[in-house]
Amino acid sequence: MPEPKADHRKGMSLNCEEAPLDTDIKDASNAVVLNTKNPHLVSQVGLGADLVMLEGNAMCSSGFSCDSALQVTYIVWESGHLQVVGLDVKRVLETIVKAGNLLIVPRFYVVSKIADPEGLSWFSVITTPNPMFTHLVGSIRACKAISPEFLQAAFKVPSETEKVFRSKRTNDVIFFPPPK
Repeated sequence: MPEPKADHRKGMSLNCEEAPLDTDIKDASNAVVLNTKNPHLVSQVGLGADLVMLEGNAMCSSGFSCDSALQVTYIVWESGHLQVVGLDVKRVLETIVKAGNLLIVPRFYVVSKIADPEGLSWFSVITTPNPMFTHLVGSIRACKAISPEFLQAAFKVPSETEKVFRSKRTNDVIFFPPPK
C-alpha cells in the first residue's frame, strides 16, 4: 500500500484539544469552534462543530441555533445539569448528563448547561458549516432585537428601568464562572 503524502492530509484532520481557543473565560470555560474559517475539511463536509470545556460549577448560558441547524452533542467528560426548552416555551427536558451521553437538540430549541463540581465537556456536530447561535444574555442576546417599548410593556416597567436592564448585559460572555 503506498504511503500518502503529507500535503494530501493537510486540512483533513484537526485535534480540537490542540487547536487555538476561540473562547477562554477564566474559571468558566474554553471552547474551540470549527467552521469554514477553520479546517478545509469542514467546508467540504458541510458541517460545523464545537468542543466546549466548562470548569466545575460554571454555566453555559441559554442559547439556540437561529439558522435552523440541528445539533448533535456528545458528552465527552464528567457531568452536569442540562435543560432544554421547546418552541412553546415549555421545558421539554431537564436531566443530568454524563460522559458517554448523546443528545440531539431540535431546531430552535433553547439549551442551558451547568457543570457539576468536576466540570463538563462536550463535542457538538452542527448541521451547517457556519452555525449561527444566539444567546439570551451577552451582547448577542436575543432580547437585544426586541424594541424598548415591547420590553417595557412585557415587564410592566418604566423606560428608565428598561434602559438599566438593557445596559447591564453588554459583554460577549456566554460562559459564567461559579458564584463565589
